[in-house]
Amino acid sequence: MVMVRLLWVALAALSFAVGFLGLFLPLLPTTEFMLAAVYCASRGSPRFEAWIRSRRYVGPLLENWERERAIPRRAKFVAVGMIVASMVMILLHLGQGWLRWAIVALLVAVAVWLITRPEPSAPSR
Repeated sequence: MVMVRLLWVALAALSFAVGFLGLFLPLLPTTEFMLAAVYCASRGSPRFEAWIRSRRYVGPLLENWERERAIPRRAKFVAVGMIVASMVMILLHLGQGWLRWAIVALLVAVAVWLITRPEPSAPSR
């Protein structure tokens, strides 16, 4: 049983680390990895789960998503801005061809999905 709990905690730590990188890297999602981290931590260490939820930058985002499937306007703005920056870099540095346009189309789809998510009805803490 101890090994199973350690595995859940290790998966939670890995998910949290990747989600944290997603705060700075445009193509790496944050919310999904933080949700995975909270799920895994809840299986292996409630204390670690509480710690993740208490983080200033991810706690309110997780609460909003779990409660209403909502994304705050500021988070949308930052995410879409990073997506646009990624598109510009791809268009400038990736050669001509279908891959370039496939990636841009995927990024546009992600941006549209983000923009169409509702905003939280209650302000985050």
